[in-house]
Amino acid sequence: MRAIKKSSALSRLVNSNAASAIRRSSTATPVAKPLTSVLIANRGEIALRVGRTASEYGIRTTTLYTDPDSRSQHALSSPYAINLGDPTAYLDGDRIIEVAKREGCEGIHPGYGFLSENPTFARKCTEAGLTFIGPPWQAIEAMGSKSQSKDIMTAAGVPCIPGYHGSNQDPEYLKNEAANIGYPVLLKAVKGGGGKGMRIVSTPDEFMDQLASAKSEARNSFGDDVMLVEKYITTPRHIEVQVFADKHGNCVALGERDCSIQRRHQKILEESPAPHLKEEIRQDLWEKARAAALAVKYEGAGTVEFIFDNDTGDFFFMEMNTRLQVEHPVTEMVTGEDLVRWQLIVAEGGKLPLTQEEIEQRISERGAAIEARIYAENPDMNFIPDSGPLFHVRTPIPTSTVRVDSGFIAGDEVSSHYDPMIAKLIVRGPTRQAALQKLRAALEEYEIAGPITNIEFLKKICVSPDFVAGDVETGYIEKHRSELFVREELKPEVLSQAAIGLLLQESAKIQRDPFTSSSGTIVGFGAGYQQREFQLVELPADGKGKSTSSTIRIRQTSPQKFDISINDTEYLNVTSTLDASNTITSFYPHTRLSTTFIRDESRLILFQQGKQYRLQLAVPNWVEKALGIKDVTNSVLAPMPCKVLRVEVQEGDEVKKDQPLVVIESMKMETVIRSPHDGVISRVVHGKGDLCKAGTALVEFAEEKE
Repeated sequence: MRAIKKSSALSRLVNSNAASAIRRSSTATPVAKPLTSVLIANRGEIALRVGRTASEYGIRTTTLYTDPDSRSQHALSSPYAINLGDPTAYLDGDRIIEVAKREGCEGIHPGYGFLSENPTFARKCTEAGLTFIGPPWQAIEAMGSKSQSKDIMTAAGVPCIPGYHGSNQDPEYLKNEAANIGYPVLLKAVKGGGGKGMRIVSTPDEFMDQLASAKSEARNSFGDDVMLVEKYITTPRHIEVQVFADKHGNCVALGERDCSIQRRHQKILEESPAPHLKEEIRQDLWEKARAAALAVKYEGAGTVEFIFDNDTGDFFFMEMNTRLQVEHPVTEMVTGEDLVRWQLIVAEGGKLPLTQEEIEQRISERGAAIEARIYAENPDMNFIPDSGPLFHVRTPIPTSTVRVDSGFIAGDEVSSHYDPMIAKLIVRGPTRQAALQKLRAALEEYEIAGPITNIEFLKKICVSPDFVAGDVETGYIEKHRSELFVREELKPEVLSQAAIGLLLQESAKIQRDPFTSSSGTIVGFGAGYQQREFQLVELPADGKGKSTSSTIRIRQTSPQKFDISINDTEYLNVTSTLDASNTITSFYPHTRLSTTFIRDESRLILFQQGKQYRLQLAVPNWVEKALGIKDVTNSVLAPMPCKVLRVEVQEGDEVKKDQPLVVIESMKMETVIRSPHDGVISRVVHGKGDLCKAGTALVEFAEEKE
């Protein structure tokens, strides 16, 4: 690979820091001291990931959990597990240090969230005689402030995006600075991360509202609402470089990752190498990233993030994440290295396992890798998080080029207290095209029933022509909204398989217990070989479109033979079986179909030919009247378990469609609930501070007079 000539300022910086590091190592070379026991101060997939590597090298791990996580996989992964109780206790650094010392742990691995970028926690670990498996607290502190880190980078010759990073937080002053920078601008919490406390402001008129919203979210997430204002690049890419440094003055870049496919300023797809990046720019990015690490005398794993302007080809330093990130498996795939192992080596005082030249050789030989984050969220409702039990989980079969990092199995619950990420799916191929094809196939094998997930949405991105071509930017999802959120027509075979599944499950239940009465959904029909009728509704994913109802008539002619009628479509003499894994295998006159059939009360989830279908078993109208089922169409419901932060309306207010009604918080994310239509508020059901379950009415509308 060809390296470009460094600037004189950058050369002086690199040489100066490298010489300083060499001098330090020559006078007091760190002595490698193997760790034998480590406490993992994190949860879920993160704790499992770190624990897997630590255990492989004979390091005893102690895991932490809270009451909501008491049955979680990470809590069960080690015989040494400590219950912290309260859901927020993962952030109690002092208590975690106390637990580590009590349990005889020599070090603490903070994972890649919660306390991993907390300089106070890192300092206290060191003062307590514990090895903090991460960078020095001074480096975390320097790079943890977006304003201070930009000052350091400017002095180091690393280009920074134009903006205001000062201490004056008067709203009018910030608004004036935004005008000087030029709209659009980006508001960012100085101590932010993960897209929290960030807002794009397009015009001066909306500045104050967006500032208030960003500050509120920042306070709730980080306990700090200091903001900076930056120029917002209209066609940006998000490119980051994985760096690693040891205590001996060695610092390397392990390639770059393109993380441009995002929602809510949070990544959902990451890949390496970045597509369509000129080699001289790639090398310059790596060099600048290493300079950034050397500028703060860095040790361990870190990620230097850049904004790349598609229009000009320029790139600017954005921030440095002083930890190993969620997307590190992408880099592991293209380098063939275990980066958690590297963290342990550096913490023990050892040298980096590879040189920069060896890393570049690995990257040139191993092709491309892509990671997809599997979230419990509804893309059709602005990616609102979901939660609840996982009734069914089936993952792609892991191979040397297909990897699944997950903290959940079937029967576990996605908690509303924490981030809704369920798993990460990582694939590798000899080329980007091959890797992308493998990702699409693996996503089609992935089955999750329970909370709504983003898997179907990820499948659409994988075949989106511009993404396949590598033409990416951070605004990709919004730019391609009409393509990515199109509603596909429901095939009659899906409804047919659903009806067969319902009938076979009911038959099996009756055979097990002949005294069990039939449910209301089939009231009026017997259990013999006669015709049944099911009313199935495909509910719109966004909750706004018109639901489509279908009547399916099915007649069982023998234990495994069925005649099915769906509107104008008829299938005769269909042979079907339902096995213990909930798979329906049916032989139609024109095709054979295998369908995974999951029933959760009146909800049906089907997986067929690589796609998921969500149906509702409708209750007949006469049963609704008999049971007195209440109509809630005049209520605005909480879309997920949440806490009410603000109520923007009061009883008697006239509101317009899309007007803000209530602001809620769930999974550390602030969401504005807007009016679905014009109307008058008749009742505010829940106020500020109330905790609400999913489906709880937040406000009610007055009924329209006929």
